[in-house]
Amino acid sequence: MVQIIKFPVQASKFGFKRVKRRAKAAQDPDQLDLFPKATAQILDFSSALSRFEQALMLDERGDLKAAELYRKAIEEQDCVADAYCNLGIIESQKGNTAKAFDCFTTSLKHDPRHSEAHYNLGNLYCDVNDFRLAQIHYEMAREVDPSFANVYFNLALVQAINNDLGAAVSALTRYQELVSKDEALNAEELLHNLKRSLAAARNSRPGST
Repeated sequence: MVQIIKFPVQASKFGFKRVKRRAKAAQDPDQLDLFPKATAQILDFSSALSRFEQALMLDERGDLKAAELYRKAIEEQDCVADAYCNLGIIESQKGNTAKAFDCFTTSLKHDPRHSEAHYNLGNLYCDVNDFRLAQIHYEMAREVDPSFANVYFNLALVQAINNDLGAAVSALTRYQELVSKDEALNAEELLHNLKRSLAAARNSRPGST
């Protein structure tokens, strides 16, 4: 018998995840900064940033020019998988679902283990109600980045929808282990409903007592 899961109001999935890597700008945490930058001056460092970093800076500000710079980054072979991934988010936000799919899948062609692209593709499949493929991509994102808490929450939701209740309980429990106490409490009602539905499913099996 199919169990009907009651989802709390706050159980909507987490949204897309933008890639925020800045490999060229990163500083070794063990290296002392012997020449600290002056704080009194306002300088323009945009020329020192890579094309992807320039696009990311605009993207984080909500500047529509970010998409154009991501495309230029792709042309210049600068962080290609990351640029396609972030461009996919922009296309999705604009309602261009087909273009968003293309961006995320192209990102994965360049890097099959790109966790954000898998996660975002899972979200996109969720949006079109293809929960089987959503689950596959969430699982891939989890394998690549086991410490990413949001993927466990979204994975639990689609597993519950796909009636894989035991796996959903495990995923949501792992989510609670990775987040703060307040965030964990927000998932408590959903976890309770999942456990109750799982117990009911087990009790309804032939031969159960």
